[in-house]
Amino acid sequence: MKTTFRPLRQGLLLALTLGFVAPVLAQQVRKVDQQDLYRYWIQLNPKVQMDAPNSGLNLDKPGCVAVTYTVGSDGVPMNVQVVKLVPKSDLGPAARSAISNFRYGPSLSNHIAEPVATYYVVLFNAPEDKAQHQQLEDTCKLPGYDS
Repeated sequence: MKTTFRPLRQGLLLALTLGFVAPVLAQQVRKVDQQDLYRYWIQLNPKVQMDAPNSGLNLDKPGCVAVTYTVGSDGVPMNVQVVKLVPKSDLGPAARSAISNFRYGPSLSNHIAEPVATYYVVLFNAPEDKAQHQQLEDTCKLPGYDS
């Protein structure tokens, strides 16, 4: 009778172990600043289409949108999310659609096509003055990414 419970007990132990380990392994995606992304992934399409709204809140004002995403092992962005929008506007979905259309190829040093988490700051109606342009971009920078 003891031998019939052994496989059941081992299976239960394995299931519990995987239940605790799987979330930890899933969170092991490396976070990379956009400036260092080229070490892992090269963007293949520098110009992309986006779905822009015809009307909405603050569409004509200078603003920025920080969009986080993970470059998957196939080079396609996944888990694309708007996390910061300055000032409040209806441009978040437009930025999200642009990032969703990015496509990447692995860099020479990323021969295993390691997925990485990163973010991109999309600027709208940015001023031509370089200092003001940089100030607007800095407004949407996100902490926690290696630089």
